[in-house]
Amino acid sequence: MQWEVVIGLETHAQLSTVSKIFSGASTAFGAEPNTQASPVDLALPGVLPVLNRAAVECAIRFGLAIDANIAPRSVFARKNYFYPDLPKGYQISQFELPVVVGGTLTVQVERKGAEPYEKTVRLTRAHLEEDAGKSLHEDYHGMSGIDLNRAGTPLLEIVTEPDMRSAAEAVAYAKALHALVTWLGICDGNMQEGSFRCDANVSVRRGPDAPYGTRCEIKNLNSFRFLEEAINYEVQRQIELIEDGGTVVQETRLYDPDRKETRSMRSKEDSQDYRYFPDPDLLPLVIAPEWIERVREALPELPAAMQARFMSEYGLPAYDASQLTTSKDVAAYFEAVIAAAGPAQAKGAANWIMGDIASRLNSEGIAIDAVPVVPAQLATLLARIADGTISNNIAKKDVFPAMWAGESGGDADVIIAAKGLKQMSDSGELEKIIDEVLAANQKSVEEFRAGKDKAFNALVGQVMKATRGKGNPQQVNELLKQKLG
Repeated sequence: MQWEVVIGLETHAQLSTVSKIFSGASTAFGAEPNTQASPVDLALPGVLPVLNRAAVECAIRFGLAIDANIAPRSVFARKNYFYPDLPKGYQISQFELPVVVGGTLTVQVERKGAEPYEKTVRLTRAHLEEDAGKSLHEDYHGMSGIDLNRAGTPLLEIVTEPDMRSAAEAVAYAKALHALVTWLGICDGNMQEGSFRCDANVSVRRGPDAPYGTRCEIKNLNSFRFLEEAINYEVQRQIELIEDGGTVVQETRLYDPDRKETRSMRSKEDSQDYRYFPDPDLLPLVIAPEWIERVREALPELPAAMQARFMSEYGLPAYDASQLTTSKDVAAYFEAVIAAAGPAQAKGAANWIMGDIASRLNSEGIAIDAVPVVPAQLATLLARIADGTISNNIAKKDVFPAMWAGESGGDADVIIAAKGLKQMSDSGELEKIIDEVLAANQKSVEEFRAGKDKAFNALVGQVMKATRGKGNPQQVNELLKQKLG
């Protein structure tokens, strides 16, 4: 039987660039517990919330970036539940009238062994709310502590339609959303610190025309890897449960990364369980068209627009353009390389940034703004490959590692000269080496003339070995073909 997976995501982006949403108090990650709790967060008698204008502006910026509707009038509500990390007994959120409605986000989805494809995810809404505190379970001898430093931090909760059909699509969307909110400067995107976390609503159904199945929500996924693993496990769990005659129960589940499985946390609440009602302490939020236009004019070039420009200006494939716009810093690095090397080197620059540079950044755990090879140096390396001074293989194997290590100040020309890596392009010298290789490999020559193409590649390899990798590959191929008739 062909099962179809149905996934919707709820993402909490902490508006970490602004102070607390209803008290204006500042906050910093890692402070001693409860040293940054404000009177509003503590629900002290007589305190009243006051909306932070900067948080609203972040929501407007996000809504414009996804081409959504910015509500001219939205309302804050009390979401009632009694957890110890919420002293008021309710969370200030938005329910019936959110600040952002609709919008779409188009992403590139990677596939093993196949070309990436494009997926457009519809967004239902994005609303402002306050974060809760945090329960602490370590070092309390069987009890729990409560840290209210995080309480009141502004969140933008972003909810999608159930448009995703695989864990790969969900991860691609989450990565694109992460890139967008950091690009806009409204969230630092630090998943380890909880600035960006996802809840995945997962269900399965018997084919695309069947009714939606019962969904389970997997809470607080704080890495893309955990998001993918949790969805894949939950899909398999639900399918096996149904096929064994069981029934999926709507519930909230947690993901255990050590066991690589989801487990039940609590029965899933519906909206009526929270007894929403408009917060009497907060006036409706009214956003004038002039405010929206001021925010629109201040927006940077957005990732989607930059992707389109990279494709039209530089002829890059859609996948390359999407990867180069995963962050402002990566895009800026690419454009700085092109400014130094010229537009003709765009594809080569993209390959190096997505390949060797990305690999080293990942292995060393650093960001692109800390890369030791500056754009002008990479441009020089690309130029030496293009003019035939060195081969791409020598660039990767010998020159680039030396540049990364800071040898000779990272100057490709100095490294090439010092290490004697310049390609051999003297046709007379190459012909002499080729003659020697042909004389020593008569069997391969006979196999080639008998129609075995692999024999030619073997001869090319022997010539490159004889030149210690310095032979110009194109020239070697041409001369070898001439010699073989």
